[in-house]
Amino acid sequence: MEKKVYFAALFSLFSVMICTAQTSSGTTAGWVKYEHNPVLGGGDLGTVFDISVLKDGDVYKMYNSWRPKRSIGLSVSKDGFKWTAPEIVLYPTESTGWESNLNRIAIVLKDGVYHLWYTGQQRDSSWIGYATSADGVNFKRMSDKPVLSPELAWEKVAVMCPHVEWDKKDKIFKMWYSGGEQYEPNAIGYATSKDGLKWKKYGGNPIFSADPKSEWEQHKVTACQVIKREKDYLMFYIGFKTEDLAQIGMAKSPDGITGWVRFDKNPIIFPSPGEWDASACYKPFAVQEKDRWLLWYNGRNGNLEQIGLVIHEGKELGF
Repeated sequence: MEKKVYFAALFSLFSVMICTAQTSSGTTAGWVKYEHNPVLGGGDLGTVFDISVLKDGDVYKMYNSWRPKRSIGLSVSKDGFKWTAPEIVLYPTESTGWESNLNRIAIVLKDGVYHLWYTGQQRDSSWIGYATSADGVNFKRMSDKPVLSPELAWEKVAVMCPHVEWDKKDKIFKMWYSGGEQYEPNAIGYATSKDGLKWKKYGGNPIFSADPKSEWEQHKVTACQVIKREKDYLMFYIGFKTEDLAQIGMAKSPDGITGWVRFDKNPIIFPSPGEWDASACYKPFAVQEKDRWLLWYNGRNGNLEQIGLVIHEGKELGF
């Protein structure tokens, strides 16, 4: 009897240890946080957040939101782990009346031209603007007006966090964007464009909203990245349990618009207690390599946000 009690207690302790290890790791489903995180931000740079990464030849280019400068920065890396300090590629401007603060971008390289969509903020509202560049560094605005504005009831006062893909088959730009409140938007919408300048919003917006039955994302869903796969579209997105507690999950859809199915092991990335991302995990951006996935995100501890990396070995995500 004593042996049974001893082994039962030992098994219970072992189970607690496993659970604690899984919780403290801050990931599930094969994702592992890089041991030398964060990879960018902090120190003299301050907050660097909400990024878009482009694999340009054998170089990674990370377009980032550099909060102290209110500007869009560019950092470069040969391996995705070590990054240069940001170089400003687009400054804010007061003259247009809607973009005194720039952040939350999307980058697409098409036919030798770098296309940049960015969030402009002013007067407690947000809009999306558009600029292009021949070298990925010197950008020129394509309009002094936003290309996307909050006009619909669900968009409230803000549209932001664009993610754009060029569809070669349909020959259109496809944008997934967030809309709603200014501090954190509420849901995700969809729009299309032939030239990157004039956009048509999908009539069934928003296409992806918070799930009140799922505790980890019951409050809001925002800031997604969508990747077209052979048979479906894969979405990485932020789920908010509360206004301040953000985590990262996955979903998939047959067409990138309707029929979204959540990954049953969500969230895949969440805060690690006592670490640099102890408060929240935001804005995922993933790149698939030959034998692994690299996913960057911004983690917050208190008021400081920095960029970190998680790795998934193997191409298959089990989803």
